[in-house]
Amino acid sequence: MLDFNIRGENLEVTPAIREYVEKKVLKLERYFTEGANATAHVNLKVYNDKQTKVEITIPMKNLTLRAEERHDDMYAAIDLIVDKLERQIRKYKTRVNRKFREREGVAAFLQSVEKERSNNEEQTNDESDFEVVRTKQFDLKPMDQEEAILQMNMLGHSFFIFTDADSDGTHIVYKRKDGRYGLIETN
Repeated sequence: MLDFNIRGENLEVTPAIREYVEKKVLKLERYFTEGANATAHVNLKVYNDKQTKVEITIPMKNLTLRAEERHDDMYAAIDLIVDKLERQIRKYKTRVNRKFREREGVAAFLQSVEKERSNNEEQTNDESDFEVVRTKQFDLKPMDQEEAILQMNMLGHSFFIFTDADSDGTHIVYKRKDGRYGLIETN
């Protein structure tokens, strides 16, 4: 069951907009298991050039779905973002099904998927001042590097920290400027 938290910046969220967002995003519920409760955080922004930006984040127990879209027409942006989220879910389910075939069961895979808390933190770059403005803590769950890359991409982040299921070491995967991926292993 999806709940909604819809916010507007430079925009009043009218009942018509709210109804449209809820109607479109609720179509994603068919991909969720029975009893899955989540809150869809929807942020609608309008800029001075009348372009709109729609951001949707749906944090769940083992997965966080997130997408954003800019468009001149807010309703078109909502349609596009729901399509993006649907592609993410399908891609995720395909990988889960493949892991299920490769391993003993999907339950082992789902337990290993790390839910990273958002790391959208601002950092000051002043050479004399390295002030930490935000601290986050989270549990690292065992997974392989492919699962870590999948989770990183689904969150829209450029790096992801995880515990390697084979070596039990803490590793970091990251997206390189050339679009490929890197891995940092610790001893």
